[in-house]
Amino acid sequence: MVGLSVVAGVLATVMVTPAIALTGITASNTIGIFESLPEYIEINQLPQRNALYAQNTADPAAGYTQIATVFAQNREEVAFDQLNDFVKNATLAGEDRRFYEHNGVDVQSVIRAAIGNVASGGIESGASTLTMQLVKNICIQEAIKAEESDPDAAREAILTCQESSLERKLNEAKLAINLEKEFTKDEILLGYLNIAGFGGNTYGIQAAAQEYFSVNAIDLTLPQAASLIAIVQQPGARSLKTPENYAANQERRDVILGNMLAYEMISQEEYDAAIALPVDETFVKPQPPRSGCMAANNYAKFFCDYVVRNVKNFESLGPDEDSRRATWATGGLDVYTTLNLSLQQVAQDNVWRFAPNTETRFQLGATAVSVEPGTGRVLTMAQNKAYDASEVPPGPEFTAVNFNTSLAYGGSSGFQPGSTYKMFTLIEWLNQGRGLREVVDASTFEYPLSAFTDTCNDTLSGGGPYEFGNDEGAASSMDAIQATRRSVNSAFVSMATQLDLCEIRNRAADLGVVRANGNELQTNPSSVLGTNEVSPLSMAVAYAAIANNGMTCAPIVVDRFVASDGTELPGQKPTCEQAIDPEVAAAAQFAMASTMVNGGTAVASNPFDGVPVIGKTGTTDASKDTWVITATTEIATAIWVGNIVGDFRIRQYQNPEGFWGGELRHRMMREILAAANAQYGGNAFPEPPARLVRGSGIEMPNLVGQTSAQARSILEGLGLRYAEGTAVDSSLPAGTVAATSPGPGSIVGRGLIVRVQLSNGNLSAVPDVVSAGYDEAQARAALQGAGFANIGVQCVPINGGADPAREGIVETQDPAPGTEASRSTLITIGVASTSCGNDGGGNGGGNGGGSPTPSPSPSDG
Repeated sequence: MVGLSVVAGVLATVMVTPAIALTGITASNTIGIFESLPEYIEINQLPQRNALYAQNTADPAAGYTQIATVFAQNREEVAFDQLNDFVKNATLAGEDRRFYEHNGVDVQSVIRAAIGNVASGGIESGASTLTMQLVKNICIQEAIKAEESDPDAAREAILTCQESSLERKLNEAKLAINLEKEFTKDEILLGYLNIAGFGGNTYGIQAAAQEYFSVNAIDLTLPQAASLIAIVQQPGARSLKTPENYAANQERRDVILGNMLAYEMISQEEYDAAIALPVDETFVKPQPPRSGCMAANNYAKFFCDYVVRNVKNFESLGPDEDSRRATWATGGLDVYTTLNLSLQQVAQDNVWRFAPNTETRFQLGATAVSVEPGTGRVLTMAQNKAYDASEVPPGPEFTAVNFNTSLAYGGSSGFQPGSTYKMFTLIEWLNQGRGLREVVDASTFEYPLSAFTDTCNDTLSGGGPYEFGNDEGAASSMDAIQATRRSVNSAFVSMATQLDLCEIRNRAADLGVVRANGNELQTNPSSVLGTNEVSPLSMAVAYAAIANNGMTCAPIVVDRFVASDGTELPGQKPTCEQAIDPEVAAAAQFAMASTMVNGGTAVASNPFDGVPVIGKTGTTDASKDTWVITATTEIATAIWVGNIVGDFRIRQYQNPEGFWGGELRHRMMREILAAANAQYGGNAFPEPPARLVRGSGIEMPNLVGQTSAQARSILEGLGLRYAEGTAVDSSLPAGTVAATSPGPGSIVGRGLIVRVQLSNGNLSAVPDVVSAGYDEAQARAALQGAGFANIGVQCVPINGGADPAREGIVETQDPAPGTEASRSTLITIGVASTSCGNDGGGNGGGNGGGSPTPSPSPSDG
């Protein structure tokens, strides 16, 4: 206490003298200020690196592999015995040579600084001991913790920790004195070397040694150690991150080396050898960063970035976002993520293979992301561009933008999903009780805006019509399964006119789809065909929900944490909710399964390995973007191949292996899906309920034979619309109904346009002249009576001798009886005869009569 009082008196007298002159406060008041200052400060756990691990396979028993080391500050704490004497002595020589002699405040330094204070009339630096500097650094570290949640407050707090003021000096002094009562000198020196900043985001002597000289702190040479300690007073001007700082660093380094010689810490020979080494590109031996997502496993860099951006969602790290970030910043966590490393390698290799990031003709992008139905665990996250978060990436093949995610999580503003978005129209169709077998009109390519309902907004009224086209060209009516299998735009727009665009949007949002830029999904007629810019991850989440019988789960990336003391903390708990009726999901699954087999647009993505799979393709206008999304009961995967910016036609692109752009998505998917199925397998999807197969539509009546007026009346009475097509050849009376589309028995929705084709009366049914037992003359008469004048006759040999009963009887005819044919069609009849081939004649024809002409023998050719 006597010593403390003496120190307090010295501080109050010599440090405060200039302030007394300026402010008028008294020395006795200053003693009161000193006594009122806080007395205790703790050397808290410093921010350290967090280690990220990925599961090797789908089976946790197969173990984990570390994929990244990440940090809020690049720091690796070391023990006192991991520091060599060069580091310790350089620190003392450069910062506090009487460190082991004072009790936290160096009175000699205080007096020397006070003289400067008197001369300058202010509070100057220069009296801070290592212990006081440690106090200041602890203050700064506490301020930094608030930086992410409140950057302005953090910056103000950091400035307060650094300000040149009487109050701060007194505060540091008192805290330093009490710190020395709590910790040994070696602990304080170690704490200083572990907390000090060495430029940028590099903190602590170990991280600095690794970054600037590619060695551990214990292996630093004398000039290296002095060069690192030269940084701590002015990290911005003297760090070794840039050659522009080398001269300033060398100047300070040489001062430290001179002090070490003067204080007999090194020999003259050691000094001479060290001082002779210039601080230049040869002296500095930087290593690539071993920490951060840029240094992560080459297959997991974007996933690493996504994990870091999810810290605010890690509830086990704190009750709110600020506390979670603080826990993460403190570090020391082993983070066991959801990534399946072996499957990720398959995904990434195939994305790199089929969509190379070296393409120079346009900005080619590609992604593949997989999630687990029922949990939302993100299993893969691959893209063709390589990860680089530098301010200026080294080339066009690099980016820091994660094309799989939304803008808020380091992603882009999204991509149009094309026809993969049609599933939400199908789901709302089923949600309204409509059926998979209900037939819709697919022949209309222009609708007035008034044909659509949108309860989200009322901006659809007025304006021009909505026009669009089909990828496959013209189409007629078809049911919802056919529309899905063939991905027919006109069928889905027709379905949308019978629904609420707002509810289609709601089904997509319920299942987890988000616009990548954070705005709401848009509702307009074109949105039915996939014009909202979405993230691939959110589309994978939605398809996983469909495969999971309508239950959607938000994406998660961490299974568990292990703290530095060995305590295990839970990871992200699956957040799931029933987004759509399970029966609606089952019916959607049934339709989506049809795309994966012959005749379906996604058949090329199917590995046909016995695992049931559902899916859908998508291609935007001019093939700017191409998609395929698949799901089994165990995994859902979304693949996008398209333009990062620009509008190059992907279908016209040919990759270095000669594969065309339109098939790249399928080649990627087939490989990824095969690897996923080999690990996860998959179960059968449930059968769709009968009510959603048939739906609530109207059974199409049989109108064949009705007059045009009768057909119109029947259709309009059922709430259907009559449209007359071109007349067709038919045996029915001219002007009567010959055919309808959709046909009789089809289940159709109210308002459907039924296309009616009338008969032109140009066909007749070929009469049966065989069963009647006609001879040639009778057969000719019957055929001519039905309007057929072009008659040919063939001789049919009677085998086994003469048979008078069969002689001259018609035994064959072509076309067959009942066939509808035009009246100019050649009708050939075969007449039995025992003399076929004996007179050398040919086939008869025309209107002539007489005995049957012989048929040609095989030798006649």
